Amino acid sequence: MPTPIKMPALSPTMEEGTLAKWLVKAGDTVSAGDLLAEIETDKATMEFEAVDEGTIASIEIEEGTEGVAVGTVIAMMAGEGESVEDAAKAAPASDSGKDDKPAPKKDSADKDSPNKDEGKAPAEPAKAQPRADAEPQQAPPAPQKDGDRIFASPLARRIAEQKGVDLASISGSGPKGRIVKADVEGAEAGRPANEAKSGAVAGPADSSLDGDAPFEEEKVSGVRKVVAKRLTAAKQEVPHYYLSVDINLDALLAARKDLNAMLEAEGVKLSVNDLLIKALAKALMRTPQAHVSFQGDTLHRYNRADISVAVASPKGLITPIIRGADRKSLAEIATEMKELAGKAREGKLQPHEYQGGTASISNLGMFGIKQFDAVINPPQGMIMAVGAGEQRPWVKDGQIVPATVMTASGSFDHRAIDGAEGAQLMEAFKQMCEQPMGMML
Repeated sequence: MPTPIKMPALSPTMEEGTLAKWLVKAGDTVSAGDLLAEIETDKATMEFEAVDEGTIASIEIEEGTEGVAVGTVIAMMAGEGESVEDAAKAAPASDSGKDDKPAPKKDSADKDSPNKDEGKAPAEPAKAQPRADAEPQQAPPAPQKDGDRIFASPLARRIAEQKGVDLASISGSGPKGRIVKADVEGAEAGRPANEAKSGAVAGPADSSLDGDAPFEEEKVSGVRKVVAKRLTAAKQEVPHYYLSVDINLDALLAARKDLNAMLEAEGVKLSVNDLLIKALAKALMRTPQAHVSFQGDTLHRYNRADISVAVASPKGLITPIIRGADRKSLAEIATEMKELAGKAREGKLQPHEYQGGTASISNLGMFGIKQFDAVINPPQGMIMAVGAGEQRPWVKDGQIVPATVMTASGSFDHRAIDGAEGAQLMEAFKQMCEQPMGMML
């Protein structure tokens, strides 16, 4: 029996992805473990392996197609002794639930056969691209309602929510007046569907306000969309408060110099950020009341410090995780952070390398930023934002002396962490940085 190859769920939260690249073509023979395609999720590009052996009979979704729902048949495979031609014809016809997905490209091993389409239902033309020679059509029917229910595809509802479009004001072009992706993309922003519950949600900016300034349009990446969605929700739903402290880095910089001299033979070089990750991890373990996350009716109190580290990638912000940073040596943190940062910039992180974390740290000091407030990454309860170390006057024993000083700002979820508890964490973090021997204990 022909085997359908379906769009995989490469992470627990993945609902759809981009079929970035096919690594096989129709007619190729594959074995279990062979690479079939590269799939772009909301955070990374991952390789998709074959689980059975057989011959690729047809490619149902062309590479570069975005918004392919998990479970969609993307190719057909013929098993041993099966006809490639029959396997290609066995591809399921698209159902109405997929009417707002990009039209797949058929790349069948029997494409030169004159009877390749025999016995198959004709494909429904894409709704957003009507034929130029088609006869004028009547206006599409208004979306049918069942009481207060509006018939719309899940993707159309999601786009409408992001754009702030009222679905009730749209006429659907899908079957029986169903609202699909193309209908929503061409609609003007109006009242968001969830405005009554969570307040107004900012939709896309009105391009007419650009005036005559020249611009180039750039497509928003999947990573950027996820970051925008999560951080908008964080600022709307999480009551932030902010605490800042100035830290004398002279002792930490001296310790780093000595440690790097010791680790030079091992090929390990500690960065200031590596020490700050360790300092935050140890500070969190010393202040368990601030090492929590809000979970509705419960709080999660963590017994291990998994530090999410903000890394800028070409596709957007991503946060690889140093798990158990409180228990790892500085050399282990430095080695692991270097590897994770490289994979993050290449879009090669695996889900377990960026999903989770009990707290975050974001460092913009390398850009000369003195101080900033970061947005909490839900469901975490806090994030530490650190700026550049710079020469400032510092009072020591009643005397003003020069010192390398860094400003650190903690953002806290007031639902889970009270002000005094946040202050205790900031104090512990400052102490770890100014007395770095405490990190070794």
